[in-house]
Amino acid sequence: MTDTNPDHTNKKSKMDFFNFLLEVFGWIRIVASPFLIGALIGLGVYVSKPDTTRLILAIIIASIGLLTGIIWATKVWRKGSTMDYTAMTSHDFDKYDKEE
Repeated sequence: MTDTNPDHTNKKSKMDFFNFLLEVFGWIRIVASPFLIGALIGLGVYVSKPDTTRLILAIIIASIGLLTGIIWATKVWRKGSTMDYTAMTSHDFDKYDKEE
């Protein structure tokens, strides 16, 4: 007997789209960290003596942070799940939840 419920396939595709959105959110979180660090360092470089040369140097530093974040987040996404990587839990404690 075949499954005639059309919602069965829609739920799976909606769940896949939802998981994709969560992965994108995790990817953005990973990219943001090195980019913000680079942007803050660049801001410090520029604010110390504001001129055109320091502005270009600050933009280069922030760009290096952004590129580092993109490379890092893409490696994490290809290796596994970005949400698992950014989760604030440790898998070492999972065994304590189970009765031995």
